[in-house]
Amino acid sequence: MVMEAIPFVLVGVLISGFIQAFVKDNWIARIMPKNRVLAILFGCGIGMFFPSCECGIVPITKRLINKGMPLHAGIAFMLTGPIINPIVLFSTYIAFGNDWEMVGIRAGLAVAVAFCVALIVSLTFKELPFRVQDGQAAAGTEQVSVRKGRPASIGKKMYEVIVHAIEEFFSVGKYLVFGAFLAACMQTFVPTSYLLHLGSNPVTSSLVMIALAFLISLCSEADAFIAASFRSTFTVGSLSAFLVFGPMIDIKNTLMLLGTYRSKFVFVLIALVTVFTLAGSLIVGRIFG
Repeated sequence: MVMEAIPFVLVGVLISGFIQAFVKDNWIARIMPKNRVLAILFGCGIGMFFPSCECGIVPITKRLINKGMPLHAGIAFMLTGPIINPIVLFSTYIAFGNDWEMVGIRAGLAVAVAFCVALIVSLTFKELPFRVQDGQAAAGTEQVSVRKGRPASIGKKMYEVIVHAIEEFFSVGKYLVFGAFLAACMQTFVPTSYLLHLGSNPVTSSLVMIALAFLISLCSEADAFIAASFRSTFTVGSLSAFLVFGPMIDIKNTLMLLGTYRSKFVFVLIALVTVFTLAGSLIVGRIFG
């Protein structure tokens, strides 16, 4: 799991470094819709352009929020980015036998869940729930870049990207390694059969698949192949719960979230994602059988 996730964490921290060095605060403020609903939809949509899984999305989101993106838009991006990016959708298409139906279900349910969660977050949390507010540090970096009345050279900005990426990588990486260790323990000591026999009705089967997605902590680029192996055992609704919940919340990124955001915010976020994923999967099960 560590070897599978590290490349995507590396991509995430490098993107975070580029955002820190090259993206100005007023640029994000200029393109971000002022309307709350439109801002959340904007956050849901830009995930298509960031090929990052749930392992690398946390530092990217933190950097965007510190650069001026509203919390609700950032959370919408963080939840949908690991699911609706082209790499994940294409892997889902291949895993389910070149079937676009499951691709559409996965993407649609992800956007619906993220929208509902982000909307409630925007009404509940009025201040940024970071453990450490680094907005002042970012501002200091900006001042260093423009001191003496001239912008920093490309070389200095690239150096800034690398330094920031290294610091972010080791900051996030320790949570990734510990989370992967816990997930491996779960896979080793908790037999999957204990979970499978509970999937006798739509509610319990969706809850089982949500729990399974959390425990085995697969990367979103690979989880569709595991989900496809359960097609003969679980319904479309419960499979959609697995495909949506896992990339949003698993052991690895829960620890990363706890290292970035305050505990209360993380627990509320997990509860909201669980409730809306369960509800959405039941609706999917009713529609698609």
